[in-house]
Amino acid sequence: MKTREIHIGNKVIGGGNPILIQSMTNTKTEDVKGTVAQINALASAGCDIIRCAVPTMEAATALKEIKQSISIPLVADIHFDYKLAIAAMENGADKIRINPGNIGSVERVQAVVDVAKEKNIPIRVGVNSGSLEKNLVEKYNGVTAEGIVESALDKVQLIESMGYDNLVISIKSSDVLMCVKAHELISQKTNYPLHVGITEAGTLISGNIKSSIGLGLILSQGIGDTIRVSLTGDPLEEIKSAKLILKTLGLRKGGIEVVSCPTCGRTKIDLIGLANQVETMVSGYPLDIKVAVMGCVVNGPGEAKEADIGIAGGIGEGLIIKHGEVYKKVPEDELLSALKYELDNWSE
Repeated sequence: MKTREIHIGNKVIGGGNPILIQSMTNTKTEDVKGTVAQINALASAGCDIIRCAVPTMEAATALKEIKQSISIPLVADIHFDYKLAIAAMENGADKIRINPGNIGSVERVQAVVDVAKEKNIPIRVGVNSGSLEKNLVEKYNGVTAEGIVESALDKVQLIESMGYDNLVISIKSSDVLMCVKAHELISQKTNYPLHVGITEAGTLISGNIKSSIGLGLILSQGIGDTIRVSLTGDPLEEIKSAKLILKTLGLRKGGIEVVSCPTCGRTKIDLIGLANQVETMVSGYPLDIKVAVMGCVVNGPGEAKEADIGIAGGIGEGLIIKHGEVYKKVPEDELLSALKYELDNWSE
């Protein structure tokens, strides 16, 4: 579903442009050195836009120095204090994320909008199910997708009434199906770009499962312009997951896809360890191919046929397989290095 284009620093979202991946730092923003190091690591992993918490004036002023050492757009995450939003924009934030409902009076929201308008800085209007207004909870007899959408559109209309429409909308819930329904509803009511994610999704396992289901259902309908996989853990894991979700849905090309068998009683090698080593090793390759890691004669030359290249062990020798055919035999303890050699010298 085509939305309007919004420029965020040197990136563009909406308007049919590729879906961009976002994450959020978990360093103290006041710690410029630590924050810059994390942002640059995330950018190297494939993060397109980064968000930093701005809970203090010191954090707001730190953005100026952070901006000088990073290459991706910086979003300032603001809650409660409108002065922090203004300071963040004055110190180089490429976008600000606010919930007008907790910024305070209309006059304070107007003050933020005036600076954003002056600097042409986009505002991400964020509404979470956990912060839904009491009157909407009462209106819809609880927290509902309809209530979330109404809350977001009310805030958008408030900012529009102030003469500004350089906006991105974010509506999130930890309830996956509620979140999906809310996005389906809002996509029919507005053409602003949507930042999509399942908020407070959880730890690595539960968060990935909930995010994959939720984002998969939303994105597969053509809804969404940027995404974040919210995980309780290392933000680098969010980037890995987001890239794989987009690639699985056919929404992003590039990067090696690793497939591996789940192991069974026939497995005679440390396939789990090998598969993890392969996944780590291939993350730096720009090749748009599929690599299979298999652990027995059944899954080796057989089920690896759909992969561009595969390795198989546990059959007395190691096999390098290309397009379903045995290409080379190597000692099993040299499978990883043999695969690296093939990837380093890859040509179709």
